[in-house]
Amino acid sequence: MQALFVHGMGRSPLSGWPMLRQLRAAGWQTAHFGYMASLQSFDAIAQRLSRRIANTAAQGGAYVLIGHSLGGVLIRAALARLPEGTARPKHIFLLASPIHPARLAQKLGNNPVFRLLTQDCGQLLGSARRMGSIPMPDANAPVTAIVGTKGFSGRFSPFGVEVNDGIVSLSEVSSCLATEQIRLHLSHTFLPASAEVARIILRCTEAKQNA
Repeated sequence: MQALFVHGMGRSPLSGWPMLRQLRAAGWQTAHFGYMASLQSFDAIAQRLSRRIANTAAQGGAYVLIGHSLGGVLIRAALARLPEGTARPKHIFLLASPIHPARLAQKLGNNPVFRLLTQDCGQLLGSARRMGSIPMPDANAPVTAIVGTKGFSGRFSPFGVEVNDGIVSLSEVSSCLATEQIRLHLSHTFLPASAEVARIILRCTEAKQNA
């Protein structure tokens, strides 16, 4: 099995290294896709990722896609751009990846530092129109959403009393089109470094192969 990991905004491929190491220990081949949100538009990154996914599919064999935060949004956009006839992933794992506009991105949208560091990608995350235009993967590829619940909630939280991981709320990462949602008591940043996330990925793919 091959796995392609796409990191979140402001992170690097190294953020998923502990998880990928565990997948390699199970006999998987792993790779990562890097980008810098401050240097390229969302569409340019998604187009480049689409070519990378097509190249992965052309190698033959089963593969899965793993996206953390913005990485999952990029995966959804890239899959919609794949050439017809390209082999689809066997499974897609979205780690704390927003499906709906992100509240923090909306609040920070006019902040000059946020705009400088995140450019077009940061603006997309806060846009209902643009986020709504990115489809969920087709039904041929199961989607497992793995979300964190270790965020602060209450009177002084930007999420109020809603469950969140410190960066995105549960409602922002939830979709009825996902095959399943798994909640872990982890914060947003540490999801891709979690051994438990790696175990979930292995368990889900093994269950499908044995079905």
